[in-house]
Amino acid sequence: MADSEDRPAPGGPGVSPTWTSSAKDSVATALGTSRLWASYGYGIVNEVYWPSTGEPQIRDLGFIVADGENWWEVKRVAHYQLSAPRAYVPLTRVVHEHDAYRLELEFLPHPDRDVLLIRYRLDSENGRLYALLAPHLDAGRNENDARAGADLTAQKGNVSLCLMSDGGFSRTSAGYVGSSDGWQDFSKNGRMNWTYTHASNGNVALMGELAAKSGVLALSFAANLDGARTLARSSLAEDYDAIRDDFVAGWEDWGKTLDIPYTSPELRHEAELSAAVLKIHEDKTYAGALVASLSVPWGSSHDDLGGYHLVWTRDAVEAALALVAVGQTADALRMLAYLIGTQGEDGSWAQNYFPNGTRYWSGRQLDEVALPIVLVAKLKSIGALAPGLRIETMVRKAIGFIARNGPMTQQDRWEENGGANTFTLAVTIAALVAGAALLDDEERDYALSLADCWNERLERWTYVKEGPLCEKTGAEGYYMRIAPPKSDGDTVMVRNRTNDKLPANALIGLDFLYLVRTGLRSADDPRIVASLKVADALLRVETPSGPSYYRYNDDGYGEHADGTPFDGTGIGRLWPLLTGERGHYAVAAGEDARPYLEAMMRMAGPGGMLPEQIWDGEAIPRYGLYPGKPSGSAMPLVWAHAEFLKLLAASATGRPAELLDVVETRYGGKVPQSPTWHWRADNPFAQLPTGKALLIEAGAPFSLHYGFDGDRAGLDVQSTETLFGMHAVRLAKDALTARQRLDFTLQGKAYSIAIS
Repeated sequence: MADSEDRPAPGGPGVSPTWTSSAKDSVATALGTSRLWASYGYGIVNEVYWPSTGEPQIRDLGFIVADGENWWEVKRVAHYQLSAPRAYVPLTRVVHEHDAYRLELEFLPHPDRDVLLIRYRLDSENGRLYALLAPHLDAGRNENDARAGADLTAQKGNVSLCLMSDGGFSRTSAGYVGSSDGWQDFSKNGRMNWTYTHASNGNVALMGELAAKSGVLALSFAANLDGARTLARSSLAEDYDAIRDDFVAGWEDWGKTLDIPYTSPELRHEAELSAAVLKIHEDKTYAGALVASLSVPWGSSHDDLGGYHLVWTRDAVEAALALVAVGQTADALRMLAYLIGTQGEDGSWAQNYFPNGTRYWSGRQLDEVALPIVLVAKLKSIGALAPGLRIETMVRKAIGFIARNGPMTQQDRWEENGGANTFTLAVTIAALVAGAALLDDEERDYALSLADCWNERLERWTYVKEGPLCEKTGAEGYYMRIAPPKSDGDTVMVRNRTNDKLPANALIGLDFLYLVRTGLRSADDPRIVASLKVADALLRVETPSGPSYYRYNDDGYGEHADGTPFDGTGIGRLWPLLTGERGHYAVAAGEDARPYLEAMMRMAGPGGMLPEQIWDGEAIPRYGLYPGKPSGSAMPLVWAHAEFLKLLAASATGRPAELLDVVETRYGGKVPQSPTWHWRADNPFAQLPTGKALLIEAGAPFSLHYGFDGDRAGLDVQSTETLFGMHAVRLAKDALTARQRLDFTLQGKAYSIAIS
């Protein structure tokens, strides 16, 4: 198509941009040098990431079919079928069916070029096919330049794209979203009337009428337009079937190395798909970086620079452990090397970060410091650690951070509250025990002393024998969702319910099940059994897909009651990954995990993607909400797919991935008797059992004045530097023998500890 006339589009800069739905049918990348990832939803392309998994560049690429009298946008018709060669080969084929047309699409990421190829075929007597493209380049949703000519291009800064067809376009147009874009053209005119040549510095969109009813489209990305055009032309010059064969062969070779436990064909299919989902979410520029999801939760209602295309260390380690469980140790080793590269000097990891390591949110979570140590121990236990991998320094730094900042976490795994949380404590204590083997003698003894002390005191922080949930359920006690720091009193701020404060003992989650999963408590421990009675009564819902659980009672992270999207407040919905956690307990208790695996499988979207949350209310079709099926939250969620794989493996072996021999040997599911208790001002205690030594600790030098049993004179002593930057005064067991009370003053504040 040649047209030299300059026709700028009216209506700039366009409406305020939103992102796209998080409901993915599938996700894909090629196993080659290409740095492109694509996600598909409602039968079209609805995000492409380039040149890393943290950088989405388009909102969507969809299609309109028009026959001169009527027109249909295929994603809104949403009547289509999905297929792929194999569960672990993400070559997605979509067939859209309508009385007036049949549209076949195949989405093929090029293995060697930063190009997404789309093979299309339209069967319609009078129909024509139109491609609609919404660029949102370089995180500048409202600052894109678009140009329509023989091809469709867009540019912002150092990011450019080109959409080209091997059969060419009959007409093209560039416009501003909401005023002069192609969809508005059809909406107002019933046909393509507008042929604007460019739209600058706005929220832009492109449209092209395809000259042929079948052919191949190439969507390419590069640092400039010349590069994008070169990539598109080069890809279209190649034989499509040869590219397709290379793509399939790469995934077939990887898939053959999967070690999936024997199971039903349906569960095996979901397991192979889950393994591929984890693999797809790994970056290539930053090998080993694994984002939480190639999606933005409730994206169609807002625009979020971060979304879930960020690395959370927790989610990444959960995925790495799942890959180990299905034989993919090389993938897990790359993730470990990446985590070593992103660790901070203080030993921690950022709350979340882009694949290049740039932090996004600023919270600190102890479980995200502990889990990489668990991964090291897991790989070490199976003899998979590479000889040259520098793990000792990483482990020492991480344990140092835990030692200085534990046992209370600034944020729990749901990233909402600080305090003592059973999930965080379970993985932290396991990490201290497992990591101690890589330390020198003094450091090892100190790490084990902390682990034993925190393990022994765990119930003192988190377990209540008399609480409001006992009255509701008849249980004898339960582990609280989180015990807040003393400075917060006895209440917890529920972050997604307009910051409501609730009593800490009025909340429960499934976090305590990790005490069993890591070997700290046995499955038949009366406190675990009692807590499960409360959780099953208050958090469990039997959906048409099977049982699932809320994160905790009174959660606010989910859609509103009327189905409208989460907007900072809402109502917490059910999480498939928690179905998996309940299934892990079933394994530990000698029960059958299959009902939980099958439930998770049924909770998936049409392409087998596991969501973050599923809907728990009456069906609301206008929002696509159906009981037991994905809500508008993130889909796929890497953590959910990882949980499915680990549960399947645990159901075959009887052992969860997080259960380490060294931890199981040390504790055997029972509360230890620690020779020394560690006292800190941010985590004080008022009673010390007899027969124990006491270590009064702080992160800086201090003077201590202390006495026993009302002795007013007392003693003054200066702290000494111990390990990991800590300073302490140690009172030996013999010094405390036959004493009833220790009184001391630290930094001008008086404390008292009963010895009994």
